[in-house]
Amino acid sequence: MQIVIIGSGNVAYHMAKAFTMKSIPLAQIFGRNEKELSKISEELHIPYSTDHLEEADLYIICVSDNSVEEVSKIITKKDSLVAHTSGSLAKEALAGDYRKSSFYPLQTFSKSKALEYEKIPFFVEAEHEEDQKLLLALASQISEKVMESTYEKRKYIHLTAVFACNFVNHLFSRAKEISDSQEIPFDYFLPLIDETVQKIHEIEPKKAQTGPAVRNDVRILQLHEQLLEDESLEIYKTMNHSIQKMYEL
Repeated sequence: MQIVIIGSGNVAYHMAKAFTMKSIPLAQIFGRNEKELSKISEELHIPYSTDHLEEADLYIICVSDNSVEEVSKIITKKDSLVAHTSGSLAKEALAGDYRKSSFYPLQTFSKSKALEYEKIPFFVEAEHEEDQKLLLALASQISEKVMESTYEKRKYIHLTAVFACNFVNHLFSRAKEISDSQEIPFDYFLPLIDETVQKIHEIEPKKAQTGPAVRNDVRILQLHEQLLEDESLEIYKTMNHSIQKMYEL
């Protein structure tokens, strides 16, 4: 089966690397950014192009959500299977006369960070049963965690990921602003962060909650509010209100 990956960003790089590490051959990686494509090609030994799209049985589009529809129009092979890797787009966002699908890896991707691909969950959706089986089998060569998912369910998967990843990372950024303002090395907080994340591997998040809000320690809550201003103060109040409401304090 001829497979082509379209894109040159973080997702495209890691998808190409995952396929390569699992000895799944790629016919080409295609995109607009020749500098990034050449780096991927040199590292993973995959042919690349910016102007000639190879014919393939499966095209995997790894671009931003805003670009998926436009990029999908360059594929003209009618009997091909085309998949995007978005968590928030329907497979119908693909704008071409071919078989449409979704091949969504649930992970945050950075080119500089190595990943254990077998631990990344994949969610698969296709128009036809045979395509569904093909993509499930392909994903299973990469990952230990693979499941079918409708678009309706995938929207909630992506929403959950935003809460669990993007929002949490933003709180890390806010926390670092506070520590930086007091010249406290942020890496002193990494053991606490690591233990917090590790704990929810063993304990349900709701049961693992600690801190002044869940204890309803009004004195500490008020003290902290006096130390904050602007957005960080609003975040602090909103988070504490949410915690107290969850535990009905």
